[in-house]
Order: sequence, then C-alpha cells, then structure tokens
Amino acid sequence: MKHSTQKQNKPRNKSSQQDYAWLLHHIYVLFSSLGRIIRTPLPTLMTAAVIGIALALPTGLYLLLENVQQISRDWEGVAQISLFLKPEINDEQQINIFSDRLYSQYVEISGIDVITPTRALAEYSELSGFGEALKALDENPLPAVLVIQPATTDVEATQHLLKKLEQLPEVDIAQFDMLWLKRLLTIIKIIRRGVLILAFLLSLAVLLIIGNTIRLAIYNRREEIEIYKLVGATDIFIRRPFLYVGFWYGLSGGLIAWLLVNTSFWLLQTPVKQLATLYESQLELVTLDFLTSFVLLSCGAMLGLAGAWLAVGRHLKDIEPR
Repeated sequence: MKHSTQKQNKPRNKSSQQDYAWLLHHIYVLFSSLGRIIRTPLPTLMTAAVIGIALALPTGLYLLLENVQQISRDWEGVAQISLFLKPEINDEQQINIFSDRLYSQYVEISGIDVITPTRALAEYSELSGFGEALKALDENPLPAVLVIQPATTDVEATQHLLKKLEQLPEVDIAQFDMLWLKRLLTIIKIIRRGVLILAFLLSLAVLLIIGNTIRLAIYNRREEIEIYKLVGATDIFIRRPFLYVGFWYGLSGGLIAWLLVNTSFWLLQTPVKQLATLYESQLELVTLDFLTSFVLLSCGAMLGLAGAWLAVGRHLKDIEPR
C-alpha cells in the first residue's frame, strides 16, 4: 500500500517541478528582455516616447472632459426658471399670493425668490450705474420676476416644468436660465465620442509602432532564431522573449504617458486655482487617480503584447533554418 502511494505521488511531483521550471523561465525571459532593451537606451527611449505621446493624447482629453463635467454638475444645482409677470401684476401683495399658489400647486418647485418691480429697479440702478438717469423716469418699467428653483437638477424635468408655467395667464415670459447647459452637455457627448475614436486610432498606431519594432528585432536575431529551430525549439519558446519586449515597450510608453499627463495638469493647477478664486469657486482639477493610472498602464502593456504577438506571428513563419 505504501509502495502504491509513492507511485501516485511521482507524477504530481514531476508536474509541480515542470510548473516551477516554466515559471522560472518566464521570470528569466521577462527580466532578460528588459535588460536587452535597456542596453540600447536611445532607440528604446524614442520608441517608448512615441508610444507615450500616443497614449497621453486621449488620456489628457479624457481628463479635460471629466473636469468640464465636474463644473457642469456644479452648475446643474443652480438651474433656475425666471418668470416675468405681466405688467398689470405689479402689486406686492398680488405677486406674493401668486407666488404662494405656485409653491403649493407644483411639487417640482423647491423654492421661489420674489423680485418685485421696486426691488428690480433698485438692483438695476445699483449694478448698472444709471441711478440718476432712472430717477427721471415717470414710472417703473420693470416687471415683477419670480426666480424659481426646481426640485430636481434634471434638465428634461425642468424643461417640462417650464412648459407648464409658461401657459399660466399671469406669466408674460418664462425663461429657463440653464438651457445652455443642455447644449454644453450635448457638446461634451460629441467630444467624448470623438475622444474614443481618437483613442482607437492612436491604439492602432501604437500596435503598428510596436509591431515594426518587434519586426526589426526579429530580423536582427534571425540567425539566433534559426539555431533555436535547428535544435527543436517550439514557436512558443521562440516567441516568448519578443512578447515580453513588446510588454516592456508598452509599459514604458504608459509610464511616459502618465508622466506627461500629470506634469501637464500640475502646470495647470496654479492658473486654474487663480481663475477659480476670481469666481469664488472651490474648483479642483481632476487628475489621474490610482484606478485611472492602473488602466492607463495596463492598456499600454496590453497594446505592447498585442503588437508583439501580431508581429511575431507574422514574421516568425518566414524564418526557417537553411
């Protein structure tokens, strides 16, 4: 029984040893391929820089869109509807009664700021600088205005409320002050799709760059590959170092892209803070966080592997021992 157990354990030990040897070879090839590209620093840096610039462009545009969206989310919270009442509704009590009725009837309204004609004229005189000229007027030409704060920040729901309010007989003009925001969000969607198309095209460019680099590496090691094939090496064994070279190129390009994007946004931090201070805003630029950085580096590495795989699969077949 003991002899039988030993026989059963032998295949398992052999399998584990093969797995261990396979893992060691992968680690060896991984770092030896890194050493190979480090020995040619200038060509490696130039290739990685081109890849980095190609990856940095869509990443930077993506972050710019995220910052614009952050600003638009803050603006969504101050969406307002301005109701300009008809000239005959100028009595303060009459205006307040109409305001209370709106607030009680429409659950979509969270608040109403009543601007009477007297208050509107006083504010206009103070802000415009034409106070003395306005005193010469026989009567107040400004209408009463109700500034309505919607209960929701959804643009579509606010427009639906606007349509209902502009049908009221007391309302002369109803204006949605944040209608431009909807246009801005639509433009952002178009730009976002453009960024995705640009990212796709630049990803193809990265594949071509890495593929061409690996092709040159294959031809430079043509004699070495022929010897490997003569001694019976499999295509997988021969392909492995080139795949790791592509991996290192892609990862290096991702790191350069990360540095370029972070440096660019770091340079923008000070002027953006100065601009935000002028507008009494607490705006902070959105930069690369841990998750976005990981995605950027992973995309670079995966593109490097994919470009190397395509190049090796195509050109390795053309090399046969003579």
